[in-house]
Amino acid sequence: MKASKAVLLALGILLSGAIAVHVQAQNFNKLTKVTFSQPVAIPGKVLPAGTYSFTILDTLGSRNIVQIWNEDKTQLITTVLAIPNYRLETPEQTIIQFAERPANRPQAVKAWFYPGFNYGIEFVYPKPEAVQIAQAANEVVPAETVEPTPSTLKTVPLIAVTPKGEEQSLAKAFPAKPVEQPKAVAKELPKTASQLPLIALFGASCLIVGFGLRRLATKHL
Repeated sequence: MKASKAVLLALGILLSGAIAVHVQAQNFNKLTKVTFSQPVAIPGKVLPAGTYSFTILDTLGSRNIVQIWNEDKTQLITTVLAIPNYRLETPEQTIIQFAERPANRPQAVKAWFYPGFNYGIEFVYPKPEAVQIAQAANEVVPAETVEPTPSTLKTVPLIAVTPKGEEQSLAKAFPAKPVEQPKAVAKELPKTASQLPLIALFGASCLIVGFGLRRLATKHL
């Protein structure tokens, strides 16, 4: 009888834990479907008009690793590097920012912001492309010093290039932003954690069901 009670209690705990992990995983990779009405440039490629799935594969300090898939996420198109990009106002929906390019070139995807997060990501371009974008947009652009490979994505040196084609360190060109959220957007913070009470409530419900099943099992033993 004691063994049956332990099994029922364990099932309730495992069920609530599995639901929590699933929700966290969805938030972590920030799966986002984006539809472009015309071709757009991304680091090293041009995406034809269509719908794509963006996910974050990994984060490591001052950089992110982003994967771009086809719409149903059955084919990986490319893996690119990015750096954190900060905005004062918390976005309520997905934001894709573009950088200007010469008239005969597709617009380049500059940054991607996920709903409910002040920190988004800014794409890192191969240096020749970064120089073109910096000149056309008249702004500093993060760049790769060499073409990364799957094994060097986390270690390839990154720089910034100016509209004049000069190199700068990332720390100088993109100074770190404060971790604390501005007071003006503090009211938006509960949106990022709005699922936690639901997860806790569901977990507690699972435990109650487990105890109920235990009592029912006790009556039949």
